[in-house]
Amino acid sequence: MSKKNCNFARQEGSSALCCMSFLSVMEIEKLISHKYPGREVLYLVDKALGVQLPDMLALTVSESIKTLATVQTIWDWLLDHHATRRTLLVCVGGGVITDLGGFAAATYRRGIDYINVPTTLLAMVDAAVGGKTGFDYRGLKNSIGVIREPLETIILPEWLQTLPDKDVLSGYAELIKTALLDNNVMDLTALLKDDLRNWEPYITQAVEVKKRIVAEDPTEQGVRKVLNLGHTIGHALEELSIHHSLNSSIPHGFAVMYGLVAELYLSVVLLGLDKQVLQQITHVMMENYGRPVCSCKDYDRLIELMHDDKKNEQEGQINFTLLRAVGEPVINQVVEESLIREALEYLFTL
Repeated sequence: MSKKNCNFARQEGSSALCCMSFLSVMEIEKLISHKYPGREVLYLVDKALGVQLPDMLALTVSESIKTLATVQTIWDWLLDHHATRRTLLVCVGGGVITDLGGFAAATYRRGIDYINVPTTLLAMVDAAVGGKTGFDYRGLKNSIGVIREPLETIILPEWLQTLPDKDVLSGYAELIKTALLDNNVMDLTALLKDDLRNWEPYITQAVEVKKRIVAEDPTEQGVRKVLNLGHTIGHALEELSIHHSLNSSIPHGFAVMYGLVAELYLSVVLLGLDKQVLQQITHVMMENYGRPVCSCKDYDRLIELMHDDKKNEQEGQINFTLLRAVGEPVINQVVEESLIREALEYLFTL
């Protein structure tokens, strides 16, 4: 693949930059050294990438390492390298790496600069953009964290050629969510019909949507909550699979897809969403993701996990972002447990 110059675009209202680049990971070292002369640079890397970078900490990545213990490992490594407040931490990998690295950077010496280099589709379109960092605590996903924008995010589309189908599908779910939220920027019908051999336009569109929303509401007090579509039920399913009773963990993007279907069901019932939208996304789920392996015996635990969701604003209430129509999300929708169970029944009996 031929190289192209990076096209940096400053996010309005933010210090973060976003760059679509055709450099290899190894060439990123040269780019960063050139852009930030005199800065000490340390690299936090997903070990599975098989890359060798100077001053590198490589982690064996899974959702199960998103713990305080791993954050402590990163802090210890920073201390051992005598990292100062001028040190630059570069996070190379998927969402687990960018979440953990961003949090460690945000809290080490009260904050050092970090750069995200996402290498999965999911991280490119979601996790590495917007400044959310953190780790799982007591079985609750991302329940400890801070919002701190990276100095920049460098996107390497060529890495998508190396991804297994499961990882591609995880990112695809977030793209579908984006199209449901903003059909003007990313056309849902076109996305679902595309053979998806060229991801770059969709990455650009997804980043554009998220950057605009984050610039308007950096700390998620209002409009940024729309990005939580699919994530209330999705996170509960993911948490159940990782920390509780399920036999195997559900990848984040798969959990988002399952959450989208269940929450679109709620949207039909509560907000009058066109049933055809629910049917369309349900078909995509069944064709590509299957349905989650859960049963009615899991309902109580899933509801309990939803009650502990960080997005809730009042004790005893479960808060959702739902959809009145494609392109018309509605935030702060409190839903009764009986209706949530009905949505889970729809999802699990397809």
